[in-house]
Amino acid sequence: MPQSSALSQKPLKLLSNRVWRTYYGGKLIEAWQGIESPQDNSFPEEWIASVVQARNAGREDKVEGLSWVEVDGEAPVSLKELVEAQPVSFLGERHAQVYGGHLGVLVKALDSSERLTIQVHPDRQAAQKLFQSAFGKTEAWYILGGRVINGEDPYILYGFKPGMTREKWEQLFWEQDIEGMLQSLNKLKVEPGQVFIVEGGMPHAIGSGCFLLEIQEPTDYTIRVERMTPSGREIAEFMCHQGIGFDRMFDCFHYDVYTEEEVAAAFRLQPKLVHESKGFTESSLISYEDTRYFALSSVEIATSCVLGQQGSFSILVVAAGAGNLVWKDGRIQVKQGDQIFLPAGLEELRCERTDGVMLHLLRCFPPQALLVTHTEELHTD
Repeated sequence: MPQSSALSQKPLKLLSNRVWRTYYGGKLIEAWQGIESPQDNSFPEEWIASVVQARNAGREDKVEGLSWVEVDGEAPVSLKELVEAQPVSFLGERHAQVYGGHLGVLVKALDSSERLTIQVHPDRQAAQKLFQSAFGKTEAWYILGGRVINGEDPYILYGFKPGMTREKWEQLFWEQDIEGMLQSLNKLKVEPGQVFIVEGGMPHAIGSGCFLLEIQEPTDYTIRVERMTPSGREIAEFMCHQGIGFDRMFDCFHYDVYTEEEVAAAFRLQPKLVHESKGFTESSLISYEDTRYFALSSVEIATSCVLGQQGSFSILVVAAGAGNLVWKDGRIQVKQGDQIFLPAGLEELRCERTDGVMLHLLRCFPPQALLVTHTEELHTD
């Protein structure tokens, strides 16, 4: 392995990291990454800067989901091994004091050629109680694009409609009344640039035709209430209840109800302009005021800009365009679809646009390190 101290002071390109899921998709990810003859398949997600292993029944031996760092002239290096070996150098002193060698965040690109099964993720309280995990799975979606599937525009299902109760929801599940479940959730069309926050406990499903960036707490706890995917793939029992049983899985749901207008008003976030100049424009898409668990910004570069790390790490995703990343000891070229881990030891990074398309970077941030004050409270298995 190369000297990790040197790696902690430079931007680290990550290898593509596709992950098997219960639904089909991925064609738009492949097109976005410049892969010839893009196709839908059983790997519709790209996990970015991941130190989390996917929970796929029957595929436990695959060790799917973990990210690897591209190293010139040498074999790829495990990101998980790097940050666990030197958490202060890679993640920052304050973050390491709280989370040790865990990033505390996970980023994904996701493209659905079919509707995902209706699901929920635990909030932190439920995750601690049911899974003995310090992390739940609050997440957020930035809509990158989409496509029409079977004549239908991209959409999401989000939140119970008025009238839903736990008793009604359980009955729909045991009867496998899929149409009843679908009619119980609000349906919203989505467009590129929109941002939705999906708190733990919120029932939801990503609809067909959605191409999005997801930023989330770093777990893979997904409770599914459909025993069959829309395309006819059977869902294993474990993939429904994640090992806690069919009765206890309903403890993960919040049974608050919303109209479609209330969903849009409360959970669709509005960008906040941070900086605007001839060189670049930066907007905050998700702030720590929106959620405690992560943040996301958009940087559109017309010429160049400088990113500061401020003693922590961040994750860059090249949403569009191409450019150079320049630091005191070198430079690398990046293009649309690339993913880069920026260690805490990298104090400053200059980003330069190099082609006719605006260089659009999405910058993902970890949770605020001051949220947890006792390291022993964290059990991140």
